Amino acid sequence: MLSLNRGTFLRKGFSVLRLSLSTNGYGGGERKSTVAMESTLKDGAAAAVDVDPKSTVGGGVEDVYGEDRVTEDQLVTPWATYVASGFSLLRDPHFNKGLAFTEKERDAHYLRGLLPPVVITQQLQEKKMMHIIHQYEVPLQKYMAMMDLQERNERLFYKLLIDNVEELLPVVYTPTVGEACQKYGSIYRRPQGLYISLKEKGKILEVLKNWPERNIQVIVVTDGERILGLGDLGCQGMGIPVGKLALYTALGGVRPSACLPVTIDVGTNNEQLLKDEFYIGLRQRRATGKGYDDLLHEFMTAVKQNYGEKVLIQFEDFANHNAFKLLAKYGSTHLVFNDDIQGTASVVLAGLVAALKLLGGTLADQAFLFLGAGEAGTGIAELLALEISKQTKIPLEEARKMIWLVDSKGLIVSSRKDSLQHFKKPWAHEHEPIKDLLEAIKAIKPTVLIGSSGVGKTFTKAVIEAMASLNEKPLILALSNPTSQSECTAEEAYTWSQGRAIFASGSPFEPVEYNGIVYVPGQANNAYIFPGFGLGLVISGAIRVHDEMLLAASEALAEQVTKENFDKGLIYPPFSSIRKISAHIAANVAAKAYELGVATRLPRPENLVTYAESCMYTPNYRSYR
Repeated sequence: MLSLNRGTFLRKGFSVLRLSLSTNGYGGGERKSTVAMESTLKDGAAAAVDVDPKSTVGGGVEDVYGEDRVTEDQLVTPWATYVASGFSLLRDPHFNKGLAFTEKERDAHYLRGLLPPVVITQQLQEKKMMHIIHQYEVPLQKYMAMMDLQERNERLFYKLLIDNVEELLPVVYTPTVGEACQKYGSIYRRPQGLYISLKEKGKILEVLKNWPERNIQVIVVTDGERILGLGDLGCQGMGIPVGKLALYTALGGVRPSACLPVTIDVGTNNEQLLKDEFYIGLRQRRATGKGYDDLLHEFMTAVKQNYGEKVLIQFEDFANHNAFKLLAKYGSTHLVFNDDIQGTASVVLAGLVAALKLLGGTLADQAFLFLGAGEAGTGIAELLALEISKQTKIPLEEARKMIWLVDSKGLIVSSRKDSLQHFKKPWAHEHEPIKDLLEAIKAIKPTVLIGSSGVGKTFTKAVIEAMASLNEKPLILALSNPTSQSECTAEEAYTWSQGRAIFASGSPFEPVEYNGIVYVPGQANNAYIFPGFGLGLVISGAIRVHDEMLLAASEALAEQVTKENFDKGLIYPPFSSIRKISAHIAANVAAKAYELGVATRLPRPENLVTYAESCMYTPNYRSYR
């Protein structure tokens, strides 16, 4: 129901129209909001009715809404202007351009006097912001400066991130985002996404409608139970969805207004947070079982009901027992993707495929040993086995036998099968039990060592030296994030292997000089994959994710590694060309969606790379009427 009442407040130079909006909400309840719409008359024009402004004690015009006259325990209606001009425009991050508003725009949008007289370009603003960021020595300060910019001037934030991606990626994402999550309660300023807690059970659809944007294409959701390698951070895990979606826009070109970060708060088992007076989440231990499952199911149902079949839901940093369950449960009914399981797998597979140019042979010629058998480890192993099976035409079960995993109890072997979690069982091969990683290396003789354990310093000097004794060019991937949890550093890998290792890590490391040669470590960062992967799903209108799409993304990324990159020992291309890389990944993923019959945007574009590039958000300022 829509009711429209003429406002009684008319003063010189302004007219206000009062709207009372009432719509039926979820569960038959009413949803009401009231908006005051201001339109400023041109100079010299008279108001419809001239009302002499009444002086107040502090000067100015009358307090029309009575807000200053009420006592603290009386109710006040939170009126909001709904006109993108004047202060409203300067405080709207979607449209604010700061000092880049032109003279004509300042006249048209009532900005005269609200800004200093100088007019500068977006390029000069960018230079100024980088100068400011360089003044900070503490990474968390740089992170907060970037988040402040995002809340103030969205386009400048993305312009800065795109043009300085190699420098700023570690600031807005790993490793700095880990510290930001740990301290999120202390640095929290304003909401950057939706918080859905147990308090909202039964009302989640209504909560989704509170988000101002209606055309959502990508949701990143976490329950905060396993943030990077830092463990249970509860509600403060919101930094991860916020950071991921910033990369969806900057690196993959998905419009920021189409992105929604969500944190599901079911409590936390982190005693330190529960005692922290600044903690922003529910102060209770984690809900499990039916209570947890019902809340997640209501969320998944509400998302589909509110945003449709084609919205991508990316699960992020869920604990193992929930991550695999959610992916299996909703993979056939929703467009879902788990970056920890599938994104990590895709980016690592791309590095392995590219590394064959340095190692020689095929994937089937290698022996793979993993330290870590959680979401990342088993996810990588499964996609790797799929690729080997695809290349060699052997059954998937046979391909799995080329891959060995070590968990906290040692090598995963068939004699342990009864005590293993379900996702580890496919990797239980016939072998005598081995408790130690070093002994497993000596027994399995791997050519590739992959760390996804979340435990730092586990690739010791003895481990690296063992790999170097077995291989001329040992391939060592230390994937755990943040940097403090990395299995080894780049310097350790190159030094202990006498400069022979091919190395890549999850978090960034600086180049290393060893015996007069400079080695540039690669970064097996999921940011190579998920932004382009998501863009591919969006531009094709895909309604389901299939493993073949992940293989297509890996192949596209591996193809972007040039001879110049290989000559430096790199198995990943530089991040400076990430938007071009994302367009190629998106095209490959979209092509596979069309091939599998799960794409809904018809007809299929003739050139998918060109189409992907044309769909990508660009952060350059727009001119306003």
